[in-house]
Amino acid sequence: MTAVEAPIPAERLTIVPANEASWNDLAAIFGSTDYPSRCRCQRFKVAGWIWRDSTQQERTAMLQEQTACGDPNAAATSGLVAYVDDDPAGWVAVGLRTAYPKLRTSRVPWTGRDEDKDDGIWAVTCFVVRKGYRGRGLTYPLARATIDFARERGAMALEAYPMITQPGK
Repeated sequence: MTAVEAPIPAERLTIVPANEASWNDLAAIFGSTDYPSRCRCQRFKVAGWIWRDSTQQERTAMLQEQTACGDPNAAATSGLVAYVDDDPAGWVAVGLRTAYPKLRTSRVPWTGRDEDKDDGIWAVTCFVVRKGYRGRGLTYPLARATIDFARERGAMALEAYPMITQPGK
């Protein structure tokens, strides 16, 4: 049995827009073996069935373009990167809902709602926590950071799509 590590203290944590992080830092967070390394936060962005209709190389290129990593003057970026003591540790995808074609065609989040799907609605679609930092509460400050990030960029509303997972999965 592994010892549970304490939550990461706020004073050790820095969260920046992805365009202010390096591509190597983001790649370290996604890793090379788990689901995030294959999906690259493209599940709601690619047309068709993600694995059949796109390649790993295409999804990686899409994420690299969307994040504009390494370009602090980029007009836009698609998420936030968390650092613990300057070590890349976490990621959250957040952006205009219109950037996610699969969300725009899904009726599930919009059942019983009549507001315009395109009018200033932002979406939080993906969290990735690097191995070694998992289970230490990093998703909470990342989620909180999406609020100001989206608000500062004109969001009228911010929605997310939580999942209930089985322990250990």
